[in-house]
Amino acid sequence: MAALAENRYGKSRVRLVRVNRKSIVHDFQEWIVEVLLQGDFLTCFTDGDNNKILPTDTMKNTVYFLARKSSAACIEDFAKELVGFLLSNNPQVSAAEVTIREKYWQHLVAQGKEQPSTFTQAGVELQTAHVSQYQGRNFEVSSGVSDLIIMKTSNSGFEGYIKDQLTTLPETNDRLFGTNLRATWVYPSPDASYSVARKAIREALLSTFAAHDSKSVQHTLYAMAEAALDAAPQISEIVLHMPNVHCLLADLSRFGLDNPNHIFVPIDEPHGTIEARIVRKS
Repeated sequence: MAALAENRYGKSRVRLVRVNRKSIVHDFQEWIVEVLLQGDFLTCFTDGDNNKILPTDTMKNTVYFLARKSSAACIEDFAKELVGFLLSNNPQVSAAEVTIREKYWQHLVAQGKEQPSTFTQAGVELQTAHVSQYQGRNFEVSSGVSDLIIMKTSNSGFEGYIKDQLTTLPETNDRLFGTNLRATWVYPSPDASYSVARKAIREALLSTFAAHDSKSVQHTLYAMAEAALDAAPQISEIVLHMPNVHCLLADLSRFGLDNPNHIFVPIDEPHGTIEARIVRKS
């Protein structure tokens, strides 16, 4: 005998560009939206009865419809609008969650001037937001950044670690330190200044990474998280995922050349993976 334990369904990778032309300086936003619903959908699975199913194509259209009407300035506020709309119009839905990833566009600077209606995409970095809500409860909001690729060429070493018969890694007090940063932070209150907090957290993460005298990825990760919590009192915790993307010193001795930390070989795989959740002390 089988029983449906849990389920959810929705629409993924709904792509949307929104342009704000309310002043001479335009805003350009590119979003990738995912909608997921939970609810009373048992008979759809067991009996093929679709009378409680909101088509995923309708979810896609809802994204565009609300985006046209929305005054939300950030992805968190738009996600809250979308979740609230879906719950209020679908009583059969017990919970809705929306995840939005935003590509990082900025005004193009040409001849020393920021161009008001021309933009450039700043690498592969994505800004992220996740909003969920159960019927009759408060919003749960988390934000983040992913694919933020950063590198430092000084103030990084790795020494004093365990060495056994399988250890081949040499100690160093001068190495390259690169990572593809993914960060997620949580707002205990659903009514936060999301854009203000995001800017402060991003600046804290990057400035700490640049300035920190790193003894390991773990050491710098903790310092970055601590700085983010200090910079944004609106958040209660932050999770940092920092793979150690290696650049290995090239052996040029066979060519009769030395290599004083000058030529490296970038290695994407395998790489070390370091992740931690740091919470604010109560």
